[in-house]
Amino acid sequence: MEPSDLTVDSLEEEATLACDAKGIPSPQYRWSLNGTLINLSTDSRRRLSGGNLVIRSLDRAQDGGIYQCTAFNPQGAILSRRASLQFAYLNLKTQTRSAVSVREGQGVVLLCGTPSYAGDLSFAWVFNEYPYFVQQDNRRFVSQETGNLYIAKVEPSDVGNYTCVVVNRITKGKVLSSPTPLPKIEVHFSDMVPAAKGSVVTLECFALGNPVPEITWRRANGVPFPSKVKMKNSNVVLEIPSFQQEDAGGYECVAENKMGKNTVQGRLSFHAKPQWVQTMRDNALSIEERLFWECKANGKPKPSYSWLKNGELLAAEDRIQIENGALTISSVNLSDAGMYQCVAENKHGIIYFSAELVVLASPPDFSRSPLRALLKAKTGSTVIMECRPQAFPTAISMWRKGNEPVQSSERITLLPDGTLRITNVTKMDGGNYACLARNQFGAASTTGRLLVTDPTQIIQGPVDMEIIVGESIVLPCQISCDPALDVSFSWAFNGQLLSNLDQHYEHVGGSTSGDLMIRNIQLKHAGKYVCVVDTDVESLSAAAILIVKGPPGAPDGVTVEEITDSTAQLSWRPGQDNGSPITSYIIQAKTAFTVGWQAVNTVPEVIDGNTLTATVVDLNAWVEYEFRVLARNSVGVGEPSPASLKTRTEDAVPDTAPTDVGGGGGSKSELVIIWEPVPEDLQNGDGFGYIIAFRPLGEVNWTHAVTSIPSQSRYVYRNESIPPFSPFSVKVGAYNTKGQGPFSPVTIVFSAENGETLNRITSSKQKLTFSVTYRYRFRLYNDISFCGYFQHCRWLFSVLLAVIYPFLTGHIFDILQNVQESIMQFSFYSKFKVKHVL
Repeated sequence: MEPSDLTVDSLEEEATLACDAKGIPSPQYRWSLNGTLINLSTDSRRRLSGGNLVIRSLDRAQDGGIYQCTAFNPQGAILSRRASLQFAYLNLKTQTRSAVSVREGQGVVLLCGTPSYAGDLSFAWVFNEYPYFVQQDNRRFVSQETGNLYIAKVEPSDVGNYTCVVVNRITKGKVLSSPTPLPKIEVHFSDMVPAAKGSVVTLECFALGNPVPEITWRRANGVPFPSKVKMKNSNVVLEIPSFQQEDAGGYECVAENKMGKNTVQGRLSFHAKPQWVQTMRDNALSIEERLFWECKANGKPKPSYSWLKNGELLAAEDRIQIENGALTISSVNLSDAGMYQCVAENKHGIIYFSAELVVLASPPDFSRSPLRALLKAKTGSTVIMECRPQAFPTAISMWRKGNEPVQSSERITLLPDGTLRITNVTKMDGGNYACLARNQFGAASTTGRLLVTDPTQIIQGPVDMEIIVGESIVLPCQISCDPALDVSFSWAFNGQLLSNLDQHYEHVGGSTSGDLMIRNIQLKHAGKYVCVVDTDVESLSAAAILIVKGPPGAPDGVTVEEITDSTAQLSWRPGQDNGSPITSYIIQAKTAFTVGWQAVNTVPEVIDGNTLTATVVDLNAWVEYEFRVLARNSVGVGEPSPASLKTRTEDAVPDTAPTDVGGGGGSKSELVIIWEPVPEDLQNGDGFGYIIAFRPLGEVNWTHAVTSIPSQSRYVYRNESIPPFSPFSVKVGAYNTKGQGPFSPVTIVFSAENGETLNRITSSKQKLTFSVTYRYRFRLYNDISFCGYFQHCRWLFSVLLAVIYPFLTGHIFDILQNVQESIMQFSFYSKFKVKHVL
């Protein structure tokens, strides 16, 4: 960090100039003022804080001037840039001035009379009394260069007292002065205005006249102004920010009214302080080597160069040449070591760049680069043994094998840098070698042994193979090698070293075998396997491709393209075939009424591996389905696809009639009809219900009843005209909003007997044990006809015998017939049981 120019308020009690440098060891600092070293040990107002110079109780006479910092350590010294310290002030200067008389319509200039100062100033004018300031417009202008007030055309409202106010922007101090008159003039810029690179340039142009003149600007070469150029204060001020070389040239101000126009011309010249475009680096050279440093800077005018060593001007001599920004030392010695600075300077500024020169001088030293104690090489290879001691200047080296010097030959080469190279090495080349190095400061040597071995061979390596998921294999890697060699085995899979083996991998084998076992192979294990054999002298490898076959991957994107009341057209995308082509697809479906996923019928019946669409058939109407697809190959069936979106089939007329239609019993004058309700997945649509049809046995016309409760399983018809224990033909059908479905087969149901409730005949069939048990209990009353009951019994037995006849032996059939004939002998509340076990 270097010091910067500093302007301070005279009332400030302390100022700090920054300086910070890096070095080993850490640098120390000293400061000079106007070229004279500051003695900090005797100066009570100045002190160092790190490298910064801190000045307290500031005094303009003693502390103002040019400061420069010097950083130094045992390696040398460097100078910082020069920095100025100045004190902002504004002298009070009052003067009584006479009145100014101007005719209306004329122009006038009131001079401010700037006092002596340091620091940036700003100007304003007070009209009559504070705080009424003159407002600038196209008729009135306050120059921030001179402070003068210009009025292009005087009006009666301008009459009054005017006071110039000068403010120092740093000290905030103010000076007020009375104006003085001048003859009629115009504000304009100089014929030649110097402008620094990157600065903000302002040009002022103001004209007096009646009518008030209009101000316009243009470049002398006719080139339009770039967008960065700004016009201010009714075009009186032209501002050019970040001034560059292309902004230099002629500028014109034109003041014009109806009486005429006037033009002022001037030029902006470009100048720039030096800036580095090429610098040098720290350098460490061996004694007697050549140093060349060059630095370059641009600037306008072109900068001049000089060189410093340890803060002192460096002069040319026999070994040292200085030309512009180049420094050459033909043969460095120890006294040339130190800190160097290239200095570039023009009238607008000065810059420094620093670098260190280290000069090295030492005898040969092999501590950092000794020969290997044992160097192994296979026969027929090339051996390189380096002899590179650290030595300044570079040492001269020679080689010995045993006690004999090594001579160059067709196979043996001694390189200029001391390296020994032996091509097509043989076992005769083995032995002890020594390198000897010497310079003017001393000598040193290093030794090592060369051992020549037989080449290593892979006698059984891995081969390409195909394997099924879940199997285990061993990839062989067996070698023959020289027993003097250290051997290591490693495996790479698809270019990545298998360093951390998981439960699938295991290294097996002995000292000359690096076999790799892979257990429970998965699809992820397919790829290229490389066995790498590393010895002291060479590296060999053998590779094989492992193809893993497995069931196909899950298909994807199962979509229901079209759906009807009994079919659904599906499409899907295939998954990976996993090493074996897909041979067929399987479609499964699931509903709220099924247990898990079920296979479904399709068209085509067998979906081959090249087909990606199929139609599912035999679906139930008005049921919400999900579908999934599985792929099959020669290995097996793969994982199922994600399920499709739930899709409902269209509704349809019921196609399933209620089952187990029967009945009987009930109260007097009742016909009780029962049935097994139709499951929800077979109802085929909304608005499901039942149609119950019945008629006395032998009649033609049916009586119909309707119930809209899908779960209902019992219907009671009551009519006083129904004879007791009368047979009825009964059937039950189903309907929904789409229409009426089929009726169940007609069955015979008897109306209730005349009296209290007759216990209902119950029937149970144990299908798994193949036993059929029928139980009957009759409760009869005196006021009813025995005939009706016994006729009913005979009819029931006739039905029973018809059902079980195919399963009966002749003996059992005779027993049942006897039972039927004996029913007439039962008394009231009699019970009987007939059981036949199949």
